[in-house]
Amino acid sequence: MNRRPEVAVGGIAFDDDNRVLLIRRGQPPAIGRWTVPGGRVELGETLREACARELAEETGLEVDAGPVVEVLDRMVRDDRGDVTHHFVIIDFLVDIRGGELSASSDADDARFFTLDEATELALTDGLMPVLERALAIAGRAG
Repeated sequence: MNRRPEVAVGGIAFDDDNRVLLIRRGQPPAIGRWTVPGGRVELGETLREACARELAEETGLEVDAGPVVEVLDRMVRDDRGDVTHHFVIIDFLVDIRGGELSASSDADDARFFTLDEATELALTDGLMPVLERALAIAGRAG
């Protein structure tokens, strides 16, 4: 186990119908839960470069990372309550500029959902307020 927090990024993308792109995690932590695509920042990579790379790897889409939507801590604990993972996550609003949607890498599914549809999914903890904030930053009606 890493004894220090790890830096990670996420990308929040909306299509022309204001549907948000979500992936279902195929790997721990939070396996089976729906969330925004993203992952760890690699050494020598900027946050925005990491965001674009992770979205391409997990969804097949090419994106440009825009404004920061949220900075948050995500701590995963085991059955005894000990922290097993600690991520500092920077979520960006992203613009899709190309590619074809297909789940790969850590994602076992990738789809667009309305925010109403997303409320019915098994989302990662605390995701819905972040999605609502992203929609507001994008200047779109919900």
